[in-house]
Amino acid sequence: MSGSPAPPILASLSVVIPALDAAATLPGTLAALGAAPAETILVDGGSRDGTQALAAAAGARVLTAPRGRGGQIAAGIAAASQPWLLLLHADTRLAPGWAEAVAGLLADPASAGSAWHFRFVLDDAAPAARRLERAVAWRCRVLGLPYGDQGLLIHRDLLAAVGGMRPLPLMEDVDLVRRLGRRRIGAMPVDAVTSATRWQQEGYLARSARNLACLSLWFLGAKPATIRRLYAGRKTA
Repeated sequence: MSGSPAPPILASLSVVIPALDAAATLPGTLAALGAAPAETILVDGGSRDGTQALAAAAGARVLTAPRGRGGQIAAGIAAASQPWLLLLHADTRLAPGWAEAVAGLLADPASAGSAWHFRFVLDDAAPAARRLERAVAWRCRVLGLPYGDQGLLIHRDLLAAVGGMRPLPLMEDVDLVRRLGRRRIGAMPVDAVTSATRWQQEGYLARSARNLACLSLWFLGAKPATIRRLYAGRKTA
């Protein structure tokens, strides 16, 4: 009996992963990608836990950049060789079928006019995790506001047209999707399974309230340094 077919090779895709002390989750993230992308670039912001060695051993290209997720992603984009980019967090595992979903978009020239995200899922069986997932699904559907832990597939021409990835220390994902606008953001029916550790440690209500406060400050025009102080405790890469 034959096994499942191998995922397609995505010859026009570069995956960019910003990381900081991500040794606990990075192996799962890279294993889920497999050999499908043309290249995987990890941009490290100063890890001390072997993150760079793990990435290199898995076949990823390793770069370094000053700590700060926006700047790290920008460095990875500048180094990427392919026209399509998948921006992915180091604690997010794409579910089986992701490569097929992406291949379908890459094969359709019209897809280059939009950016595409995956479905937010947490690796926690708690009812609170399911409630948060439903809230995120509503936010994406109604507000057109996916976050970086859902991954973002975007053609570099579209990224350049909206001003590129700004080297912000945080909120770089919100900044980018707001410049794209909800009409240029689409959803893929594939899970992006993210570590629930920070919600488990802080509590779902407290963590969610902190994130909402950061988002509100962003829309009110607060400086990134001010938001970062409130954001303390959530990963910045």
